[in-house]
Amino acid sequence: MSVSGGVGAHPWALYAGTVVVAGGATAGWWLAEPPRLDAPAAFVMVAALAILVAFWPLPGPGDTTAMAPATFTFALLLGWGVAPAVAVQAVAVLVASARRRHPPWRALYVTARYALAFTVAGVLMAMAGVPPLAAGPGPGPVDVVVMAVAAAVWLVVNDLVAATAVWLQLGDDWLSTVVRLLRREGPGRLAMLAVAPLAVTAGRASAVLLPLLLVPLVALSELARRAGDEHRGSPRDDVTGLPGRDAMLRELRVHIRRERSRIGLVLIDLNQFRRVNDAFGHAVGDRLLAAVARRLRERVGQEAPVARLGGDEFAILAAQPAAAAEAAAHALAEPVTLDGLSFDVTAAIGVASYPDHGADPSTLLRHAESAMYDAKERGAAYAIYGPELERNSADLLELLADLRRALEPGATEQVQILYQPQVALGSGGVVGVEALLRWHHPRYGTVSPERVTKVAEHSAVMRALTLRVFDQVTTDLAAWREHGLEIRASVNVSIRDLHRPEFVDRLSELLTARGVPANQIQLEITETALLVDARRVMVTLHRLDALGVSLSLDDFGTGYSSLQHLRRLPLAEVKIDRSFVLGMTTDPDDAAVVAAIIDLGRGLGLRVVAEGVEDDRIRRMLTAGGCEVAQGWYYARPMTGDGLVAWLARYRPTPRPSERIDS
Repeated sequence: MSVSGGVGAHPWALYAGTVVVAGGATAGWWLAEPPRLDAPAAFVMVAALAILVAFWPLPGPGDTTAMAPATFTFALLLGWGVAPAVAVQAVAVLVASARRRHPPWRALYVTARYALAFTVAGVLMAMAGVPPLAAGPGPGPVDVVVMAVAAAVWLVVNDLVAATAVWLQLGDDWLSTVVRLLRREGPGRLAMLAVAPLAVTAGRASAVLLPLLLVPLVALSELARRAGDEHRGSPRDDVTGLPGRDAMLRELRVHIRRERSRIGLVLIDLNQFRRVNDAFGHAVGDRLLAAVARRLRERVGQEAPVARLGGDEFAILAAQPAAAAEAAAHALAEPVTLDGLSFDVTAAIGVASYPDHGADPSTLLRHAESAMYDAKERGAAYAIYGPELERNSADLLELLADLRRALEPGATEQVQILYQPQVALGSGGVVGVEALLRWHHPRYGTVSPERVTKVAEHSAVMRALTLRVFDQVTTDLAAWREHGLEIRASVNVSIRDLHRPEFVDRLSELLTARGVPANQIQLEITETALLVDARRVMVTLHRLDALGVSLSLDDFGTGYSSLQHLRRLPLAEVKIDRSFVLGMTTDPDDAAVVAAIIDLGRGLGLRVVAEGVEDDRIRRMLTAGGCEVAQGWYYARPMTGDGLVAWLARYRPTPRPSERIDS
């Protein structure tokens, strides 16, 4: 007989019905036959082991919340009856659910499902006249057969309810779902239930013998796990114990073959994991991966299989992928502690679903990656794939290829360096310039510096771009020196640059080769660069300071830990972000922020530069407030190196000491 269906919704009616029927059956049994607690020491030990295994589950078969303690709760059924077994099972489910942070409704449903199975098995043994093992003289041959049948019935009832829930959610053939659950996990669980009579018998002899039963249970669990791996042809990952990439793809193909079955792929990429390996070694990195795997398996893996794709990438197959992604994000939001060290583990998570986002595993994986990169870029907990992400990814890849070609030797001059003067507000003299990158794309026109950085930063192209910028800037500085013009040039550097140890060496070689003193170069860094692997960045910054290169903290006031950085960094200047400068004439809050930054910078002995000065009123307010240096369109727009030389020849500084600002 074949029943097809599945609406992709929560089977609330099934859950409610299970709770009502199981609750009524258990209550009726309790009233009809109140439990007797013969051999109380054995009962307490068996119950304690059931709860212990719920808190610390065996790594064996079964993907339900309360399967791990089933051996001991089934022993309670055989030894003391239905009511004690259901009561202890309920406690075990609550313990496991609290540890795995499952919702209360699920704990209630799982408890009711097991209670129903215990009740049916108990009725069978009562009808066959099998007395409770804790009170009787010991089972006879017929009793053993009845207990074996009761174990099989318990397993079938349990899986019938579970399979019906899966069928209602995912569709597929109902009978096939039941058979698949029984074939996949039935033998291993029956073997575990076979230990239950031994638990009662050993407990009656001496309760202290009962913990020894954990040894064969662990062995049975491990054998069942290995048998499952061999059946699927997918050995577990040695580090995490999770299935690997091939197993995940095989499982996904199985789901896709069922045309009515919807499934989602959740792709998880850990942020900055490589830094842990670099800083603490691969042994600590492997332990961190294992801890992440345990957390994902505990919080999400009871509902959906978790796999490790390789490196720091994990995947989840889930009927409700958005919920699984959110659960994974919550699971990774808490720090992981290893040997007293706390590691903040965050991740970028992408979601793609069959059939909406792809009809084969490779397409779903690619689309989940696109969503994952979108989440990483936006700083979101997770992102769900949409066609616009694919277009964005394709555009970025195309731009990256174009930028790589534009940086090749002999390429047309698409990439250009412009300079904007920085003027001392007191004397009116030009004290420096900021080097600004411009890319003139043959099809898209001028590409903004932010987009250029976004395209290149996570690729090897960033290194070529950095070399092009510094090569051009040092060449221009050397040419200006030959004409008697010694001026400081500020250059923005990316996070990737500061993470490369060879960056300082390469810059030193360029300065030496061009004959440019190190104090004519100033590097502008942002607070964002200090939030990722701050230890490595600090080493690079102190090496630059020792070289004689000065440092400027750009966009000051827009980050999260500015005061800490001002105290620790070898800075020469801070730059007030243009968003505050542009608003200071109309917004009192912006004016107050600018004044506070000026006072703070001067108090710490740092040069304060305001960017975005576009009119005379802003200039006069900055001058009156004590700001030292300004740059912006009020003085000059960015220009080429030759244009800068011509502009400087025309420029006449006008000293403006203190000026009154009209209201």
